[in-house]
Parts: sequence; C-alpha cells; structure tokens
Amino acid sequence: MSTASPVTATQAADIITEVGASAKNRPQKSRMRSAYPTWFFIPALVLYAIFFAIPTISSFYFSLTRWSLFDSQFIGFANYVQFFQDPQLYTSFIHTLIYAVLTSGVKVILGFLLALLLTSPVVGRGYLRAVVFFPVLLSTIGVGILWKSLLDPFHGMVNAVLGFFGLPQPGWFTDPNLALYTIAGVDIWKGVGIATLIFMAGMVAIPNEYYEAARIDGAGGWNILRRITIPLSRGATATVIILSLIGGLRSFDIIWATTGGGPGFTSDVLASVIYKQYQAGFYGLSTAGNVVLFLVVTLIMVPLSYVLNRKQVEL
Repeated sequence: MSTASPVTATQAADIITEVGASAKNRPQKSRMRSAYPTWFFIPALVLYAIFFAIPTISSFYFSLTRWSLFDSQFIGFANYVQFFQDPQLYTSFIHTLIYAVLTSGVKVILGFLLALLLTSPVVGRGYLRAVVFFPVLLSTIGVGILWKSLLDPFHGMVNAVLGFFGLPQPGWFTDPNLALYTIAGVDIWKGVGIATLIFMAGMVAIPNEYYEAARIDGAGGWNILRRITIPLSRGATATVIILSLIGGLRSFDIIWATTGGGPGFTSDVLASVIYKQYQAGFYGLSTAGNVVLFLVVTLIMVPLSYVLNRKQVEL
C-alpha cells in the first residue's frame, strides 16, 4: 500500500493562497461574461418604455386632467366621479363580463375539439388546418362588415337561406336580445383559430410513449383523453383562457363595426362607452375610463393567471 508524502506548512499555505485567488477571480470573470448579453435587452427595453410604460404613466396623469390637444387643466378625480356616474356604466360592465366569459369559454372548448380533430389522421388535415386558421388573418373591421352584410335582416344571405326553408329570420344585429350574442359568435368564428393552434402545439408536445403505454395497458380512447391529453394540455388551456379572456374584456373593434353598441345600448361594453365619450370630446373622461378598464383587466387577470399557472406547476 502506497503512502502519500507529507505536505509541509509552506506548501499548504501556497495551495490555500492559489485556491483563494482562483475563487476570487472566478466570479469576476463570470460577471464579465454575464454582463455582455444584457446589452441585447436594451433595444427591447427602449421600445417597451416608449410604447407601453410612458403612455401608461401618461394616461394615469391625463385621467386627472381636462385636456385637449393644446392644453390641460388638473382637476383631480373629477373625471372618475363623472365616469362612475354614467347611467350606462353598470350595464356595459355586465355586457363586458358576459361577452368575455362567453367568447373565452367557447374558444377553449371548440379550440380543444378542433385541435383533437386536426392532430388525428384525418383526410385533408392540412386543408382543414388552413380553413380553421384563415379567419385569424382577416382584418377585424373587415370581418365585422362581412358578417353585418351576411346577417342583414332584410337582404342578408343567411336570412335568405332561412326564409327559403321556411325558418324564422331573426334580426341578428337589430334584435336587442340577440345583438350581443351574435357579435360574440362572430368573435368566436374569427378567434378560434388561434386557440386551435395553441392546443395543437400543446398536444403535439405530449410524448407519444404515454399513449403507447396506455394502449398496451388496454386504455380506451376516452380514458386516454381524460387521463393523458386533457391533463398534459393544461398549459395550453391556461394560455388560451388568459389570451381570450383579455381579448374579450378589451373587445371594441368588432362591436363597433357591427352594431356600434346598439340597438340602443344593448351591446355596449366598457370599451365602446369609453370611445363614445372620446367622440363627444370628453378626452379626460375617456382617459379615466381607459384607466378603469386597465385596472379591471389587471384585477381579473393577475389572480386568474396565478391560479392557472400554479395548478400547472403542481401537475
């Protein structure tokens, strides 16, 4: 058995000195290396500050003023007091919640079902994928004008076909009981392609070994869907819920292109009420409304995002 030669005190001191020096220099080198990539974040940070941070902070300030293009007068919270006294505020807020929940819920369910279909070996799968995603590429205003023409109660093609078969011909955008739900249907038609694409990406990312093991164990299609596909698609589900709900709460363009908030105020949402205030020349009041809408979306989405992401991590 070999024995190690004894280390003298001088040699031990030299070793400790060398180790200490290398340990002292290592973090400095790593700091020098890690500082280099941060320069690439500066362009994105500048764009974020110009197009988001500065306008957001300015909005908070101008919501406390009576302003025009040329001057502004600080009036405190008078705009907020006037905004919350709007008689249509409560109704438009309820419409906003109904619209957001309805559109996001249907997009999640329909997008998931379409993703199941389009990730399975069906005939013409590539063509069907293009058809489902095509409405996403269209202009929202164009989609609103298109469906307003198709669903016209007197000259629209949809009612003409219904009348040919002797079916009722409702006033899709003119009936106060149907207008908001008709707009929601148009929104779903246009936006379900994004939800389908996100679900498809989540399903394709699931390892195929899970399905093979389940089939070997004798699991049927329903059990595979319930035990594997749905749980492992939770991340995609959370993404679709968050994106579609934010879009529903902020929706304005498709509503304005189809009904303008009518008939009457039956399809008004928060965003359309704010725009009408801007049209009337109450710029400070409409800015206060935008701040309120921003806070409403934030108060709803931050806790929801936390809950959905936490469940995803726990899974």
